[in-house]
Amino acid sequence: MKIHIKQLLIISTLLLATLSVKAQELYVGANYHPHDDKNQEKIKKDIMLMKAAGFRVVRMGHLAWDSYEPAEGKFDFQWFDGVMDMMNKAGIKVILDIAIRPAPIWLHHKYPSIDVTSPGGVAQYANHRYMDDVGDPMYQKYAVRYADTLTKHYAKHPALLAFGVDNESGDGPISYSETVRKRFVVWLATKYSNLDNFNKAWATQRWSRRINDFDEVGLPAAGEKNGAPEKILDFRRFISDEVNQILFKVLDKININAPGALTNTNAWYYSVLKYFDYAQVAYSGKMTREGAGFYPGNSLTTNWGVMNALFGISRIQFESTNPFWCTEFTTMTAVPNSIRKSAYATLMYGNEMVCGWTWQSMWSGEEQYLEGMLDWDGTANRKYDEYKKVAAEFRKIERFFPYKPKPEVGLAFSFPSQIASSAFPEQQDQQLQSCWNLFYSRNMDVNVVEISKSALKYKLLFVPGVTVMDEATADKIREFVKNGGTVIMTSNSAVVDENGKVFASAHPGRLSDVFGIRVAGYEETETMNEISRMSYRGKKLAVNYKGAVVNAESTRFDIIDPKAAQVLGSITSLDKDYPIITSNKYGKGRAIYVGLPADGNVLNPLLDGLIEELGIKKGPQVPAGVMARQIDKHHFLYLNVTGETKEIPMGGKSRSILFDKSYTGNFTVAPYEPEFIEVE
Repeated sequence: MKIHIKQLLIISTLLLATLSVKAQELYVGANYHPHDDKNQEKIKKDIMLMKAAGFRVVRMGHLAWDSYEPAEGKFDFQWFDGVMDMMNKAGIKVILDIAIRPAPIWLHHKYPSIDVTSPGGVAQYANHRYMDDVGDPMYQKYAVRYADTLTKHYAKHPALLAFGVDNESGDGPISYSETVRKRFVVWLATKYSNLDNFNKAWATQRWSRRINDFDEVGLPAAGEKNGAPEKILDFRRFISDEVNQILFKVLDKININAPGALTNTNAWYYSVLKYFDYAQVAYSGKMTREGAGFYPGNSLTTNWGVMNALFGISRIQFESTNPFWCTEFTTMTAVPNSIRKSAYATLMYGNEMVCGWTWQSMWSGEEQYLEGMLDWDGTANRKYDEYKKVAAEFRKIERFFPYKPKPEVGLAFSFPSQIASSAFPEQQDQQLQSCWNLFYSRNMDVNVVEISKSALKYKLLFVPGVTVMDEATADKIREFVKNGGTVIMTSNSAVVDENGKVFASAHPGRLSDVFGIRVAGYEETETMNEISRMSYRGKKLAVNYKGAVVNAESTRFDIIDPKAAQVLGSITSLDKDYPIITSNKYGKGRAIYVGLPADGNVLNPLLDGLIEELGIKKGPQVPAGVMARQIDKHHFLYLNVTGETKEIPMGGKSRSILFDKSYTGNFTVAPYEPEFIEVE
């Protein structure tokens, strides 16, 4: 039989399309800890229960370095090989974590420099997880060796889905040891080249703090006393660089030993303990599946927890177009159906995996009271049943997922600004989340971006409280506006330069001409309300925006000299009108300044107008309290996050793939229920 080239091309195209659809999966599974007792019969029983629940993935190996290397150089993989083989036989894929933290006690004992030292100079015993100085050269040597050995051993195992890289890298205390100080000195000498550059950057002329030898530099914390802002900012950059250094070393080992293997991490970089600049990894492309622990709290009826956890996805994903993985997902005492509700919510943010933490209620250790899908005696409970239901429902719709967001708006993240903004009532990530919330409520896609690393292919860019304005970031914003973009900047932005020094020039620093204003300073709302014309008290303000009055609250507000900018809104509740929202044409675009921290009451009317003016695609039109996304031309996902039945406007005929129903015209979604619709 002759087959023409044209026919071959058609067959190939159809085959590729079939494989592509088949390859799309939504993973449901659990975090599993076989190292707790290594009981083979129990493991077999657990795997049977996982398979019965329709689970396709387990995450194993986290927090368990010494389960594989119980003593220096003595690796034991035999017991775990059997677990991997059993998972493969059951058709369950494995995310194998490379647990470089916490370091084993034997390593701490051999190299005490790995121990964390408190700001007061006291060495801390590793009583808790993550009490490791990850920048210590000996720590890094052994961590990389462990990663090398583990990845070589399991690179070709058929059960392997991905290697996990560390866990919650931003968690754990910062060490203030002498060895840390010496590494910091080297880092500073490399960054500044000479002492003149260094002294200028740190403004050491203040309070007799000039440095005549780099070795005179101390750490920015001693007991309860912290150092100058410039010093703190550089120290946190240094710590961040060391965290990223070990992450990249492990990623490079994976790429050498297991080329093509997927990589993932539970990237809790924004822990208050050791917040670091994860954008370095996110924009590198080396972490092929960004990941997070999704912990929205236990409630079914409230949504703040879900919103906060979804914001966590956005701030980890940045501009990656790869699927996202929730490699940890809530169990504990979550109210029935709240896990399922959360699972559907994550699908609207590009998530592909719901991996419950944890499989079994713990019976020892720091989390021994944490409840999982199985009770302490191994009996499956209601959370197991709920994950089983999620797995069954996801199978029905998975060929249409993961959802690929198509945002036309960017929200600027800035690690140095997060550190520097600690001097203000609102930190940068608080303002960032306030802007993100605007789009959550509108069912619109939005990206968190690091401006200096982004191509800024957006119609609208928010710059919320980006305190540190370096030249590269300022130049990108300038070009964005000049070429036709619209930017909204809020207060506490462009206050200091890259060294953390307040600009001794017109504010917003490096961009005052773009915004056409001069920010002279700020006033404290509570004291200014002593002369309120409207008898306001506390932090309350009235803002008139284009003739409409909106109420706002803010600790401070900026004093703005409009210069070339048009005044769009003013504070009208004080002794006189204060310009607070301005717009300036610059090049082909415009720069809007809001002299208040990001707040929905003030930004909502401004955003509504810009969505229309800029032709930004709106989200699906649904009643308040319904999350929704148009997945593709013919498919819509809905989630009712309220306790009331909601009617969804729909013309013509449609079909529920999730519940196998047909609709004509409008249909309803029950309280706290999802719906997945195919329209004709």
